[in-house]
Order: sequence, then structure tokens, then C-alpha cells
Amino acid sequence: MTAARKKSITAADILPIADYTKIRSEKRKAVVAIKKKRRMEVGPVATFYFESYDTMLQQVQEMLYIEKGGDAQLVDELRAYNPLIPQGRELVATVMFEIDDPVRRTNFLNRLGGVEHTAFLKFAGETVKGVPEEDQDRTNEQGKASSVQFVHFPLSDAQATAFKQGGQQIILGFDHPAYAHMAVIGEETRAALAGDLD
Repeated sequence: MTAARKKSITAADILPIADYTKIRSEKRKAVVAIKKKRRMEVGPVATFYFESYDTMLQQVQEMLYIEKGGDAQLVDELRAYNPLIPQGRELVATVMFEIDDPVRRTNFLNRLGGVEHTAFLKFAGETVKGVPEEDQDRTNEQGKASSVQFVHFPLSDAQATAFKQGGQQIILGFDHPAYAHMAVIGEETRAALAGDLD
């Protein structure tokens, strides 16, 4: 199994900080190149960052490098990031609503409650509804959405097969009343994401 096909990170995958420090710059550049093909802007302020084993491994390495919490921290990081690695019949995205102005951001997020339940993919005559990560509620009791969401797109065998075929239109979007935006996934991104599917 190649690194790109791995479905979980273990302690054995983590480099000691001294070793990671020596190759950190090179690793970060490599992951930036991977992320570039896995990034989709939808509407004016939302960006989907489709995760993979490689992006999550880099995230864990960086957290350990920055916080230096050792084995105790590693347990927490694996618990947090392993669920975001695609498991062969899904795509998984971190979704960020990015607005610099804090007042505008708060007002916007106050109208965005439940947005985590409205993400979708449409292709080959099918609609795949996004499923929010269940680690915690991403909309509070007052209806304010978090600026960071984690969404899984579970695919059937037939949908996975269809997604892997090029030359078709694939639409990513939201059908939330306050943010009904869509974007077409380009072929380079489709091909990169198809690699997540068994």
C-alpha cells in the first residue's frame, strides 16, 4: 500500500522531531503542491480543502513540531485527524468560511446555521449529500455556524466508479438559503480526488 492509499496514521508513521526538522521545508513544499490540486473555492468566501492521508500526516507532524507535546499530544492529534482521512468510498473536506473583517464574519456566520448539512456533489445524474463530521456540533444553539466545518461525502460503489471517469461535469456546492453557491470541479482536481476512492 502506498502512502497515498493509507487510511490511518499510526505512531510508526511519525518522524521524530529532530528528523522532521531536517526535512520540514521540503515536506511542506510537497504538501502545498498536493493541496493545490485538492482545493476548491465555492462562492465568495468558502473554500473546500479535500483531505488525504498525506495532508493529515503533515498536519499531525506540524502540530507536534510546533507544540512539542510528545506522545501524549500524539494520541490527541491522531484522534482528531484520523477521521478526516478518506476511507476508500468517500471524499472528506475541511471547509473554511474566510472573511477578514470580524464584524462581517460574525454577521455572516450568524445567518449560516446548519450549513454543514447542505453541502453536496452532483455528477452523472446523482447527488451526494455531505455528512458533517460528528466530533462536535458545528452550529451553536443560537444558530451561529462555525467558520470551519468538516464534511464527508459518502459514495456508493457506482458513484465512486462514475466519479473516477473523466470528461464529465462535477458540481460542488451548498443549498443553504444564505449561501446557495456552486462551482464546477476541474479535471485536475477530479483526478486528484479520484485517487481517494478504491
